[in-house]
Amino acid sequence: MFVVFLRSAANKDKAAAFMQGHKDWLQAGFDDGVFALAGSLMPEGGGAILVHGITRDDLEQRVQADPFVAEGIVTEDIVEIAPSRTDERLAFMAT
Repeated sequence: MFVVFLRSAANKDKAAAFMQGHKDWLQAGFDDGVFALAGSLMPEGGGAILVHGITRDDLEQRVQADPFVAEGIVTEDIVEIAPSRTDERLAFMAT
């Protein structure tokens, strides 16, 4: 599983122009079943996405397709987690 951090970058002022494309990109991740959670980073801005069921290489390609990443609105940081224990509600994340 992965956590993707999208932190505000130099071109953050362009976010409004690319917001719909970013939302569409997020929806595609949920539709494909690889995004489990997405939300805003508080208070600094940017966002985070909890991801599972995808290889790192495929995730890196997916993240590069986000208009916010492509336009330098955010910088991405992909953190991989190898779950060794989960609450039963999150057991699906361990596979």
